[in-house]
Amino acid sequence: MASRAARRERTLNVWPGYVDALATLLLSVVFLLTIFVVGQFFLSQEITGRDSVLDKLNRQIADLTDLLALERSSRRAQEETAQNLRTTLLTAEADRDRLKAQAEAGTASQGQAGDLDKQLQAERGATTRALTQVDLLNEQISAMRRQLAALEDALAASEARDRESQARIADLGSRLNVALAQKVQELARYRSDFFGRLRQILGNRSDIRVVGDRFVLQSEVLFPAGSAALKAEAGPELDRIAGAILDLSKQIPPDLPWVLRVDGHTDARPIASAQFPSNWSLSAARAIAVVQYMAGKGIPPQRLLAGAFGEFQPLDTGTSEEAYARNRRIELKLTER
Repeated sequence: MASRAARRERTLNVWPGYVDALATLLLSVVFLLTIFVVGQFFLSQEITGRDSVLDKLNRQIADLTDLLALERSSRRAQEETAQNLRTTLLTAEADRDRLKAQAEAGTASQGQAGDLDKQLQAERGATTRALTQVDLLNEQISAMRRQLAALEDALAASEARDRESQARIADLGSRLNVALAQKVQELARYRSDFFGRLRQILGNRSDIRVVGDRFVLQSEVLFPAGSAALKAEAGPELDRIAGAILDLSKQIPPDLPWVLRVDGHTDARPIASAQFPSNWSLSAARAIAVVQYMAGKGIPPQRLLAGAFGEFQPLDTGTSEEAYARNRRIELKLTER
């Protein structure tokens, strides 16, 4: 009985610890909520202040726009007033001349002439004031015209510089085209020397031939069927080709941007192995294998380029074994970079 009472007391004494933990958690949550509310308050105050400044700036812009429109309408009104005053002055002067003529002829009275002279003087004063305002406006217009002329002169000078730059660029483009044409012709001469040397080295073999500006080696000369690993007997053939390229590279000027392009081709029959999921993969692996072999023989890597065409550039569109054999090939081409 005593042991049961002791266990009961130990069980009941756990609850104060839970109560303290919950109270601490509640205080932490209240503290975090307080910080969040205070942060939201300051953030809203900052946003409200910025909105007030933006509204003030918008009002100032609107006021300036209204003042500009008012100034423009005032100037138009002054111009119209000056024109009306000129018309009135001309009419008054015509009336004065007519009355003077009548006075000289004895048909007009002195009183009427005096009144008309007073009216004429008043009209002249108003016209003088209007003309002063017109002169001021004319001066402002002249200043604006001078500024416009200065801008037009600056634009003309800029267009002249642009035309000179365009002419200079066209001249440089012409020179560049001429230089490129010379480089292409020079590279074509070295390409002819390269083909001539390869013909001498490899002889008249049916599995190695020239097609256009490319030197074509049948894949069977270099690789086993469905593989990108070079045959052992392919080494001497590639060694002779690499030697010819090295000899020729010593004669080509260093500023001539040439590369030896190695392109891999397959026939149209699909391949789907774990190593080569497509003919593209097989042709790329074979071209890379030849490029790596050439680099190992001393040809600078920056002068080598590997390309892969898969089955998409056939020499023979037939479906015979002979056509398939012609399309499985490695092509070498000396070209510009």
